[in-house]
Amino acid sequence: NTLKKHHNTSPVMLASSIQASLTGRYGDSDYGKSKLAGEQLFFKYAQETGAKVLVYRFPNLFGKWCRPNYNSVVATFCHNIANDLPIQVNDPSTQLELLYIDDLITELLDALEGNEHLCEYDPGEPAEMIIKSDEADRRRYCYAPVTHKAALGEIAELLDTFRQQPQSLLMPPIPSNSFPKKLYSTYLSYLPESKTKFPLKMNCDDRGSFTELLKTADRGQFSVNINKPGVTKGQHWHHSKWEFFIVVSGHGLIEERKIGTDENGKPHPVRRFEVSGEKLEAVHMLPGYTHNLINLSKTENLVTLMWANEPFDASHPDTFTELVEMV
Repeated sequence: NTLKKHHNTSPVMLASSIQASLTGRYGDSDYGKSKLAGEQLFFKYAQETGAKVLVYRFPNLFGKWCRPNYNSVVATFCHNIANDLPIQVNDPSTQLELLYIDDLITELLDALEGNEHLCEYDPGEPAEMIIKSDEADRRRYCYAPVTHKAALGEIAELLDTFRQQPQSLLMPPIPSNSFPKKLYSTYLSYLPESKTKFPLKMNCDDRGSFTELLKTADRGQFSVNINKPGVTKGQHWHHSKWEFFIVVSGHGLIEERKIGTDENGKPHPVRRFEVSGEKLEAVHMLPGYTHNLINLSKTENLVTLMWANEPFDASHPDTFTELVEMV
């Protein structure tokens, strides 16, 4: 009424809800009925004034800082699991359509620039239920183009995997723009201060230490190695495993030699790479090459970030002892 009074035809956006479809489990939703009434009011306003109206039926929203124990099951699950509280899953197969807060903001920024996404059908209905009416009616709803479908049981299982990561060191697959990636970011926002830091197991001996940092199912493993002054580590080779060594502090020497002999029965030549934290370089530890890592300093530790193409498997370590320098 205020816009009408001042003859202001500025575009107006309504944040409605999928419950306004009044279908499925929303069939008797009084909340949905109120949202539908709001939509009809806006569409009538557009017809009367010619103003542009953007009506969005948002599905379940999730993202960092969403209030738990209110109207978001994702927020409640994230909060409870992050704080070691129980969750209740009445029906693990219940499917949700979920819209991540960043994707919502992206769509609203597009809408502000006149690039909103328009539906060819009522977004509260299945895709095959295209509204049979004129083009103007069919295109009256807007939508955020990136949403995700997930079952309650799937969400609970993913969150439990995230909870276990500091102990397992296993990072689950989080492909770009995927639901697991967005859910992981959401979960982390609920971590209490006491869980923001977690210990790593340092395997220490008189040579230094070796610590696993991160494991993945299909992208290998990250570790950090420390050689004490003058210490040589390694002196082994792998059939299929290969690694990157990146010295980040100290001064060292990496040596590699192809195992076996050449056609003349002589050992293959040794490849030598002098490395330093002053100039970061990645050195391949090649399959079938025995290799070592030597700390050239007599006073400073040699710190090396290591990546292997597969997580360490104690039952199949693929590691065989052999000196680089043949005696």
